[in-house]
Amino acid sequence: MTRSFLFRNPSVMWFLAALALFTLGVTALSEATGVGLVSTSFVKTLGKTLCLALIAIAMDVVWGYCGILSLGHFAFFGIGGYAIGMWLMYARTEAIVLESLQAGALPPTPTEVSDAIAGQIFGVVGASELPGLWSFAHSLPLQLAAVVIVPGLLALVFGWLAFRSRVTGVYLSILTQAMTLALSLYLFQNDTGLRGNNGLSGLQNIPGFEDTPQSVISMGFFWASALALGLGYLLFAVVVDGKMGSVIRAIRDNEARVRFLGYHVESYKLFVFTLTAIVAGIAGALYYPQAGIINPAEIAPIASIYLAVWVAIGGRGRLYGAVIGAAFVSLLSSWFTGGGAPAIPLGFYTIQWTDWWLVLLGLSFVAVTLFFPKGIGGLFDFITIRHPIPDRVGGYGPDGGARRKEEGKP
Repeated sequence: MTRSFLFRNPSVMWFLAALALFTLGVTALSEATGVGLVSTSFVKTLGKTLCLALIAIAMDVVWGYCGILSLGHFAFFGIGGYAIGMWLMYARTEAIVLESLQAGALPPTPTEVSDAIAGQIFGVVGASELPGLWSFAHSLPLQLAAVVIVPGLLALVFGWLAFRSRVTGVYLSILTQAMTLALSLYLFQNDTGLRGNNGLSGLQNIPGFEDTPQSVISMGFFWASALALGLGYLLFAVVVDGKMGSVIRAIRDNEARVRFLGYHVESYKLFVFTLTAIVAGIAGALYYPQAGIINPAEIAPIASIYLAVWVAIGGRGRLYGAVIGAAFVSLLSSWFTGGGAPAIPLGFYTIQWTDWWLVLLGLSFVAVTLFFPKGIGGLFDFITIRHPIPDRVGGYGPDGGARRKEEGKP
């Protein structure tokens, strides 16, 4: 009798159980639903960390499993944030405008309302009309659809053009980075319809919930982020399991041989690239309402490089490693850059971690690459070394067979 997917892959069950316990623990300790030991600001930090863990899993699948080092996935993350941010900003501004216009002697006309909304949103960039890009900003369902469709369509078109030309390796990485840079530079312009360098702000104010405390709203987003992470982990665990997972890993190890065996390599790569882009967009749509603001700097190429660093530190080629890396680096970054880490006086110089955090992160990445290539997630290998488990269960991790063959080992 064939066992179910979860029983064949207990690491997935362990992760989902740990995520559930973590979510319940934060809920019990929060200000909104618990004893108040965890502040609202820290709940937001944890919620954002869960979103970053979700995009890290997507990055791990496209890079750690399929071998595509994408330096553009944070662009999809930002697009998802912009899509939901447009509705949040429009709906909140509409409520403010309607409340102010109702005080007049005559009820406002739709044109007056539209002009007033445009003035409120785009007055900061010297515009007074709603751009065509905002034609559907009034509709939550359409903007939620944009969260999925726009990143997916961009990834589909870009991937189709790149993969059909058989661009691989560092050249593909440069192309994805160029795409991200082009998008970032475009968004910095004031006439793009997305407020240029000002970005979209006030996203933490959810329309219809003006009287709801931020502590409650933060818990709602935290639960949504935890649910999205759990479903995303399960989705990608299914993708990298079985025959499809074997083909994806084979493409990573020896693309030419997989093509020689008759597999349409481009289709597999395009599927993985597009699916991970969609999940990245969903993660961004959950992240930025908790951050409260999004601007073009969030989509800069350096953000995607950080994403690759998180995955490498956590352990490339294993889903839980990506989660560990993203959570570890994100929380540590908040501690160092938020003033939690004490300064170190050396007499002739005082180390301020807000200035040196990126240096520490870079050194950590180099050290992990040179001395511990399996990352933090590789520590689980030591736990299971006395009780080895099948590769499909253990790892969702890199297949060492090809590597042993290259090294001439049995």
